[in-house]
Amino acid sequence: MDETLVTYLLERLEVDEIISREHIQSLWSDYGEIFKMKTNDPARTSIIVKHISIPTRGTHPRGWDTGASNKRKIKSYEVETNWYKIYNEKCVKSSRTANYLGSKSIDNELVLLLEDLDEAGFSKRRSELTPTEAKSCLSWLASFHATFINHETKGLWGTGTYWHLQTRKDEYSAMSEGSLKQFASELDERLNSCKYHTIVHGDAKVANFCFNESFDAVAVVDFQYVGKGCGMKDLAYFLGSCLSSDECFANEAELLDFYFQELKESILEVNPHIDFNELESEWRELYPIAWADFARFLEGWMPTHTKLNDYSAEMVKRSLQML
Repeated sequence: MDETLVTYLLERLEVDEIISREHIQSLWSDYGEIFKMKTNDPARTSIIVKHISIPTRGTHPRGWDTGASNKRKIKSYEVETNWYKIYNEKCVKSSRTANYLGSKSIDNELVLLLEDLDEAGFSKRRSELTPTEAKSCLSWLASFHATFINHETKGLWGTGTYWHLQTRKDEYSAMSEGSLKQFASELDERLNSCKYHTIVHGDAKVANFCFNESFDAVAVVDFQYVGKGCGMKDLAYFLGSCLSSDECFANEAELLDFYFQELKESILEVNPHIDFNELESEWRELYPIAWADFARFLEGWMPTHTKLNDYSAEMVKRSLQML
């Protein structure tokens, strides 16, 4: 590690020695890495370091190395730092995240220090879930959304999620002509103009959920695209990340009912003044539109993606009929 970075880590964590450094993963398009660092602090044996180093040229696996892409990525790390500095501590126990330990800009680099969730008891990861297993994640999303209903989003994305139309003009231009492209702006407007907004995670795929040993509790990481939005954006994106098309068809009603029941209970605890019936009615109507909005992004970004399946096609159909 660079000597300046080592000095900062030792001083910020108030430790004398870094015992080991374990690479966890590289950041998207070679914008740095995440590593686990062990120190001689007996109270906290390891921490997670997210080390962002902006390359002179990205290496996007699908060739989307444009100026807009670079600006979006840089802002995403600034937003994530703001999230941990300002908003993260507002999350309640049922929407667990990693504790924020510090951050610093060093020349053209950014360092973010976080609690090691493995050490906190959330060491399990999954790429797929059964519909029953997915409910622990839906509980987390419901609690998170309830906490931030109509909350300010200063320092975050004005529109949460990484695929929203305003920042995906290149992908929109690459779309084939058709109804989804024709009505993309209307879909985007319906989602963004909802009366009841919240802070959405913005990248709520199953890979960003950390599970405990029994898979009945989760904590969540990666807040680069957190911002204002309808909670259905997170819900649709999450279900598409862990369930097959057939599973989505078969379990849609049950999982939606479960999410809204969890949301109702959480809102009664943290935002009891909210008219839940009105919120639920609005968000249920926006559920297929959230799916269609993400499908619009995929159609331009990677039209052969497996998430463009029969279920997403049905959601697009429902959405266009509503418009």
